[in-house]
Amino acid sequence: MLKRMNLDQNNYYSEDANAKYFSVSQYKDFTKCEAMAMAKISGAYKPEMTRAMLIGSFVDSYFEGTLDQFIKEHPAVFTRKNELRSEFRKANEIIGRIKSDETFTKFMSGEKQRIMTFELFGVPWKMKMDSYLPGICITDLKVVAKFKNLPLWRYDLQGALYQKGVEIVTGEKLPFYLAVATKERVIDIDIFQIPQDTLDVALSEMEITMERFSEIKEGVSGAGILRCMRLLQKYQKSKNTELQRTYGGLNIETDKNIK
Repeated sequence: MLKRMNLDQNNYYSEDANAKYFSVSQYKDFTKCEAMAMAKISGAYKPEMTRAMLIGSFVDSYFEGTLDQFIKEHPAVFTRKNELRSEFRKANEIIGRIKSDETFTKFMSGEKQRIMTFELFGVPWKMKMDSYLPGICITDLKVVAKFKNLPLWRYDLQGALYQKGVEIVTGEKLPFYLAVATKERVIDIDIFQIPQDTLDVALSEMEITMERFSEIKEGVSGAGILRCMRLLQKYQKSKNTELQRTYGGLNIETDKNIK
């Protein structure tokens, strides 16, 4: 295993950090296409940030306190007349809607962008939490087209890893919440808790696939041909009904009570 490194806000997304640590996004890359995941780790493939991703990052950066830096690094948010493009004016509306909601701001009032590293499934992991309230909960901010799109992005994997990571580092097993805002004409916001049984299923799924993914990343001989397909389809199919019941139909619990 590669030697650990100290992570901070400046090097968290660096190629060196990505080579030394797994993350939720990297794990998802491996499930989609192992060759693509390895190309991203090596720096051979650098996908461009989409407009939708920029909007989400615009909102994220505001709550991180780094919006000025984000705008400086992404001049595409402005038109030739130096005015915010319409979609980023929408992002400003989303920020305003979030700021006006007491419950939403309470969930987002924790320690921002808290980085943790830990060992799990025999490999080092890194994670960065949008809002970490020790002893209370973990919350991740999401900007989506509509609430019904939430299950498509497999946030159960993120919740499972973040919950387990905090438990490993601190000894506390905290609930995982999504603080979600939509990009609809009439902006909607809400807080969703992913049920514990769904997080448990997601963590089991990760454990089964991680042996292969870690061998591929480490260049272990005999790991096999890189595949652009989801692994363990038989396993996932057997769990599909359960996943749909607990997460897929937006049957995620709504919780607006933080004591």
